[in-house]
Amino acid sequence: MTPAIENFTYRRVPVTEASEGSAGVSLNVAVGGSGPPLVLLHGFPQTHLMWRHVAADLAADHTVICPDLRGYGSSDKPAETDGSTYAKRTMAADVVAVARALGHDRFALAGHDRGALVAFRAGLDHPGTITHLACLDVLPTLDMWDVMHGVTAAVGFHLYLMAQPPGLPEQLIAAAPDAFFGHFLDIWTNDPRAIPADVRAAYLDACRAAVPSIVADYRASAGVDVDHDRADRAAGTTLRMPVTVLQQDWGSALGFDAAALWGAWAPDLRHLPVTCGHFMAEEAPAEIAAALRELLSRPA
Repeated sequence: MTPAIENFTYRRVPVTEASEGSAGVSLNVAVGGSGPPLVLLHGFPQTHLMWRHVAADLAADHTVICPDLRGYGSSDKPAETDGSTYAKRTMAADVVAVARALGHDRFALAGHDRGALVAFRAGLDHPGTITHLACLDVLPTLDMWDVMHGVTAAVGFHLYLMAQPPGLPEQLIAAAPDAFFGHFLDIWTNDPRAIPADVRAAYLDACRAAVPSIVADYRASAGVDVDHDRADRAAGTTLRMPVTVLQQDWGSALGFDAAALWGAWAPDLRHLPVTCGHFMAEEAPAEIAAALRELLSRPA
């Protein structure tokens, strides 16, 4: 049996209509709790299940909405027709469409990893819709590429691999998907018990079935996503809502000032280190839930 978030209901929510020559796109969405709406977006190489502990906690006093991003999990995986198919702008519009379909014109939003990039873009593109924003263990796309250089960039080898034109990266990853995706589940986790065997198997099953769309998501982050960030930076666009950023506590080994990079985008920023691995919602769920509650208590 595929793992699920306990006491959450599942549904498919259309985010785009079918058009001539293409089908519409629907997302797999888990919904639980009641109260002010909060959308949680997963990262790579995961699905909405990464939020299972935090979502259950916050559902005590919030309506918690956990979608699989387009191209991931059980959501639709449209073929990459151009750079916009998996642009974070497109994926952010998906999230707004999901919330509106569920009756929420304004909502708080938190994302981890890839989901944090989608959340960041949603905050910039839909400032009247996003009331509060949290981004977990990521840098904005433009800053990420700017700070990666020299041998330290080896940690991000997958970013460069999946940035390549269609064909080669998909073929290489599809030849050994469990080894590729499992590599990140292993090296990015400080406590392997945080991702139990059934959840790990669900992540690998989902990734195995989504190689082209996952690669397309990353390819967009080396192209159109950078263009969108650069345009916003040139225009002086910033995040208007309260923002919390949680990142691993690397100390001086980080090599750059993450708080300063985020501060340029978010005037109302709280930047907090978390002592755990990359998958912090699974390794430190109580701490993450507490940080999100603190964010949600701030005036919007």
